[in-house]
Amino acid sequence: MTAKPLPEDTPVLTSRLPQVGTTIFTVMSALASELGAVNLGQGFPDFDCDPRLVDQVTDAMRAGLNQYPPMAGVPQLRQAVARKIEALYGRRYSADTEITVTAGATQAILTAVLCCVHPGDEVIVLEPCYDSYGPNIELAGGTVVRVPLTPGSFRPDFGLIAGAITPRTRALIVNSPHNPTATVWTRAEMQQLAALLAPTDILLISDEVYEHMVYDGRPHVSASSIPSLAARSFVVSSFGKTFHVTGWKVGTVAAPAALTAEFRKVHQFNVFTVNTPVQHGLARYLEDPSPYLELPAFYQRKRDLFRAGLAKTRLRLLPSEGTYFQSVDYSAVSSLKEADFCQWLTREVGVAAIPLCAFYDSGFEQGIARLCFAKKDETLQMALGRLARL
Repeated sequence: MTAKPLPEDTPVLTSRLPQVGTTIFTVMSALASELGAVNLGQGFPDFDCDPRLVDQVTDAMRAGLNQYPPMAGVPQLRQAVARKIEALYGRRYSADTEITVTAGATQAILTAVLCCVHPGDEVIVLEPCYDSYGPNIELAGGTVVRVPLTPGSFRPDFGLIAGAITPRTRALIVNSPHNPTATVWTRAEMQQLAALLAPTDILLISDEVYEHMVYDGRPHVSASSIPSLAARSFVVSSFGKTFHVTGWKVGTVAAPAALTAEFRKVHQFNVFTVNTPVQHGLARYLEDPSPYLELPAFYQRKRDLFRAGLAKTRLRLLPSEGTYFQSVDYSAVSSLKEADFCQWLTREVGVAAIPLCAFYDSGFEQGIARLCFAKKDETLQMALGRLARL
């Protein structure tokens, strides 16, 4: 059916985000679907979650827990989250005044930005970074200040971060384990960040959605584990990432009471609250810590299987310290630009990837593509079979 033209009197809308178009994730997933390629582009599992979690949610629905929960989240879930943070990171948060359940991490980050950033404020982001950060800041009327992570290693450059701080700097967004580069900040780096921010009133938004995906014995160093950072931080976590249910869109934010009070003022007017039976199911499921404590070993095995196969190609493997991503340098295979290479890889090899340049506002090119290994073993083996021709 041909779309009807808009009436001539339709008002012209001035975009709040004029630079935003269709994301590369949508483009690559659509291309993968069209061509029957193995989609290692978007970061979500192709396997099911633990049936026990589904049972817990189903039980909650059947028990009649289907009406609005409290705005901040079901008390049992907030209490479970507070216990988990204290057990893992040594920080005791009040479930009543310092933990909020959110509609996923993306809403959590947007809400954190909206509650503290005013027109004229500056927010530092470290590139490459998740693509929602910049638009979130712009929607709040703030100015995005982009500081590159060190090319190649993707470690933080504290000299550059310090140089970007001005009297107008309101917040800094950090992400560890890091999407897209799979680096994990060390305790020394987090402590250096704490020392840098100590003489300032700068707030920290700490995106820790991959907190349970760290490998080779590395710890995840949460901002909540360093008192001077915890005192200024919104710490963002994701049940979707941790429990293989990205479509449920449930996360949490832990922050000091004064910050949480402002966070909740915005939260109540952009989503108000989050799916009731899922919250009750998650609260029950968290009574057993083994699913998230066993997650590093679960994903490290997949990472190692994937890396062993990739090592037989001409792709050069970058370190994968955390997350469920693996970045590769393809310079020995092709001189194409990153987006063109990922299109070629999807069309000619049958494996979809994401160009690293998509995570830079400037489109900075390094000849690197990102692949996701949160897939069934057979999916990874199929992709590796196709990539073996490289």
